Amino acid sequence: MDQNPKNPPRRLKRSRGAKRRMRASALGAVTAVTAVTAVGALLAAPAFASATTTSDVVRARTDGLARRGGSVDRVGAPTTRQTGAAPVRGLDVSAYQESVDWPSVAANGASFAYIKATEGTSYISSRFSQQYDGAAGVGLKRGAYHFARPDKSSGRAQADYFLDHGGAWRPDGKTLPGVLDVEPTPGLPTCYGVGPGATVQWIASFDEEYRARTGRHPVINTNESWWSQCTGNSSAFAATNLLWIGSYTGTPHPLPNGWSTYAIWQTSDSGTFPGDQDLFNGTARDLQNFAAKGTYTPPPPPPATAWPVIQQGYGGRQVATVQYLLNAHGARLPVDGHFGIGTRDAVVAFQTQNHLTADGIVGSKTWQALITTVGEGDRGPAVEAVQAELNAHGARLPVDGHFGIGTRNAVVAFQTRNHLTPDGIVGPHAWLALVS
Repeated sequence: MDQNPKNPPRRLKRSRGAKRRMRASALGAVTAVTAVTAVGALLAAPAFASATTTSDVVRARTDGLARRGGSVDRVGAPTTRQTGAAPVRGLDVSAYQESVDWPSVAANGASFAYIKATEGTSYISSRFSQQYDGAAGVGLKRGAYHFARPDKSSGRAQADYFLDHGGAWRPDGKTLPGVLDVEPTPGLPTCYGVGPGATVQWIASFDEEYRARTGRHPVINTNESWWSQCTGNSSAFAATNLLWIGSYTGTPHPLPNGWSTYAIWQTSDSGTFPGDQDLFNGTARDLQNFAAKGTYTPPPPPPATAWPVIQQGYGGRQVATVQYLLNAHGARLPVDGHFGIGTRDAVVAFQTQNHLTADGIVGSKTWQALITTVGEGDRGPAVEAVQAELNAHGARLPVDGHFGIGTRNAVVAFQTRNHLTPDGIVGPHAWLALVS
């Protein structure tokens, strides 16, 4: 996103187009690795646009703690679902990308692009028309996105502003449905100071107005960490709105609550194309249908084959699981889902004890050392971790650390849904599916 260079971000969280990035991601040794698709060479970030917003420079510099990670266990590229077919690649840009060479973008294999149009009800990207028309001029399917500011005005007002300034969808086979981009802006209050219930209502207001005027729901662009914290882990939109997931760890997992698949995966903040790198979940024909009809049915996501990469600054359920598991190995951490200095110190101590690289980052090797096989009759923090993860996947268990018949039944149900051996025992394969 484009931001005012005179007002740099005070806290780095998630943004687009970063110069500083950790592209490392980890593959679990316990599962077969699916085919990976190379992401192209890095491009240097361009100069700031003359009319930018705080959200854009933050996105341009730091799209990241919620999306990326680093580890000594490295892989080079994200997985794709299209077996035997070329991945359908795209990009998203804002005024931060001042000059985009669209013929080069098309020549390098892009099929679609999303362009930032608006933010709140007072900002229109100075580069929107140039970028939107440029993408269309070289034959790319293109659409617009709106950066949400639930602290500024109503969802309905922002939907109208977006629609009035380039965000409309039309069934011309060229225009992709609009996107509501909901994510944090560093330096502003957490979740913009808006509570989970009010945030869900705000998104619903935007969604309803966009659908009333276009006949289609907007795509929702977010990441699991922000969604869990700021909507209270709501599943209210999973049945109606397609998902654009941001994750730089080499896997689209985990998905926000309720969604079983996704339409677009933002895989990196730099690469072959200017701006962010995206993969469409489907075929070229699916993309054509998406533009022509304003919706489509995404296929299931690729199986989770990568352990998530977790480090200081992260928050959410995966951090809580790390804390439970560290406590199972003797630490005494509060399980608050916040990866602060105390959790980092405990990770470093655990890694040192287990002869791992003591970098404080929970990658593939650290995960595999942390997890422990548990089954009926077991007790303790590792069981609490299992129960909390099962609840995140839809169960309703007391997190009491007792692996009784209820927990066993929930494990069997989870294993069955994920095509694992339904033996009620949480071993490496079940752990990987749970935390991913």
